[in-house]
Amino acid sequence: MKILVTGGAGFIGSNVVDGYIDEGHEVVIIDNLSTGKAENINKKANFYLMDLCSKECSKVFEIEKPDVVNHHGAQMSVPASVDDPMFDANVNVLGFLNIIELSVKFSVKKFIFISSGGAVYGEAGDTPSTETSPATPLSPYAITKLTAEYYLNFYYHQYGLNYTVLRYANIFGQRQTPHAEAGVVAIFMEKLISGTLPVIYSFPDEPDGMIRDYCYVKDIVRANLSTLTKGTGQVINIGTSVETTTGELYRTILECAREKGYAKEDRFSVPAKGPARPGDLRKSTLSISKAETVLGWRPLYPLKSGLSETFDFYMGKQYPKS
Repeated sequence: MKILVTGGAGFIGSNVVDGYIDEGHEVVIIDNLSTGKAENINKKANFYLMDLCSKECSKVFEIEKPDVVNHHGAQMSVPASVDDPMFDANVNVLGFLNIIELSVKFSVKKFIFISSGGAVYGEAGDTPSTETSPATPLSPYAITKLTAEYYLNFYYHQYGLNYTVLRYANIFGQRQTPHAEAGVVAIFMEKLISGTLPVIYSFPDEPDGMIRDYCYVKDIVRANLSTLTKGTGQVINIGTSVETTTGELYRTILECAREKGYAKEDRFSVPAKGPARPGDLRKSTLSISKAETVLGWRPLYPLKSGLSETFDFYMGKQYPKS
């Protein structure tokens, strides 16, 4: 089938594009390269340099006539959304509406929307959060993601647009940039490889950092493949259900670094500390029982395995070993 992936030059979107193409699908990409990179674009995909809000997107739909839209395009940073809620809403609400309106107009068969389980549940009382846990978004970014989910339900009932929402945990892996919460993996790795001491942000009473659910991007690709034919009208968490503090994450990355010949000095054993930032949550983990039942999906990569492969990617920048 032909699949239009918005944000297909970005970290996660480009990996999903590669997965679709490897499975024999035809892929079209819309990306304005504000955070995505030209080097991430699969040469077998048809690429359009375009903003999500642009009226020119209509021409892409008219020319390409996609069967499926996979909407990864977004403003993805929680701190940035706090700093500039207007820009966040412009991209994540108005840009989304532009794409979904065109999906209805050009008879798209399915719309896959990427939401954020790590944000929409807010400071969840019970964890891991299930899809029926109360949504209490605590940042403009989370609000826009939840708003888009409500719009999807409207378009489903009003126009019969088939959709699935994937609420991601914190995703890491190859091509990640040091932005958004899960960007901490890229930040830690780049700093260790370049010989710089990383910083762990934490609340005063939780010095080892926030608790998160980290999922490897190769597992995310598999979830997006399953969603092509499953999960109609469903909201589905995609994560691991495993609790990991920022400190535990750092120590695991440091272990990978030292196994590969980096950051061997004692000074790297204890990272620098910084205060929690605006929009930071204390704890966020996701239940994946619904993904197992509806999509037949579960993560295959333990944290260290995914981190080790990701570190190999950053080693490709060829920094000198310490």
